Amino acid sequence: MKVYWHDAQLKHAPGFFLARGKVRANFEVPARAEALLAACRSMNLDVVTPRPARRAALLTVHDATYLDFLRDSHAAWSALQDASGEVVANSHPSQDMLTGGARMPGHVIGQAGWFTNDAACPIGPQTWDAAIWAAACALAAAEEAAAGRSAYALARPPGHHAYRARAGGHCYINNAALAVERLRASGATRVAVLDIDSHHGNGTQGIFWDRADVLFVSLHGDPNRYYPWFTGHAEERGAGAGEGATLNFPLAIGTGDDGWLAALRDGLTAIRGFHPDALVVSLGFDASEHEPLNALAVTADGFARAGQAIGGLTVPTAIVQEGGYHVSLLGPLLTRFLDGFGR
Repeated sequence: MKVYWHDAQLKHAPGFFLARGKVRANFEVPARAEALLAACRSMNLDVVTPRPARRAALLTVHDATYLDFLRDSHAAWSALQDASGEVVANSHPSQDMLTGGARMPGHVIGQAGWFTNDAACPIGPQTWDAAIWAAACALAAAEEAAAGRSAYALARPPGHHAYRARAGGHCYINNAALAVERLRASGATRVAVLDIDSHHGNGTQGIFWDRADVLFVSLHGDPNRYYPWFTGHAEERGAGAGEGATLNFPLAIGTGDDGWLAALRDGLTAIRGFHPDALVVSLGFDASEHEPLNALAVTADGFARAGQAIGGLTVPTAIVQEGGYHVSLLGPLLTRFLDGFGR
């Protein structure tokens, strides 16, 4: 199995993180990727540098004005008097504002709120560079899957909370969605997305909400008690042509292997019934029982069994890294998952 990675992904080092009203150290640190990369090398996997992601590829998922904001906002922010070192919004448009005709501001302070869902996606001087290389990794893994082989995109920063024109939850560019679009462009008629990060993949769901050619399946902590709070309920099923092509499994806080794997089996049954030509897995290890921000309690054995069950689909698969923040455990968990998958 090929692993796609670029060292520029280590340059993104967010500092700001707000939790329960307190500013705390950010969990999405470069050491996460270093731990995963070390595990890949210990497994003797082929670590490959992808080709740069072209703007045209990014535009298959994201709006041009949003991409421009991600690229340019830090420079504009840095020019402000007494600005922090990272772009962080303190005001976001409410649904009432949007319904009443709210429009994108012309100033970077307003744009920060317009283009972000929350305060968990600070934009620093190297965020854009890291994000486009993470995207390149996902695109390369999709190309491997299009050729009938499975691959792992060591994508950092992660992506599944990013909407078409809005960042959030450590995510800026939706790597999994880019992988789907690359697979579709390469001839896959139907693509399934399986998101096993402990947080609902709200951005991915939003991007494919009305699509019949993409099945989105997500296992995650109950959004009544857990980020992203507002989406991920079982009754969310898609709309229009995509009605029924979204399948959510919100799990009670504290759910362990048995409940998590039961939901996975149901999700895999739906994927088999969809008959996809390819699969994109949003792989998060924050469902771990030892996760610092955990909602679920999945063991290392649970991740191994999940890898085996997903590999049992025998569908070409692009595995795209999402969350997981217990740095010392990330390498062993990845190893268990990929051993189960059949690397």
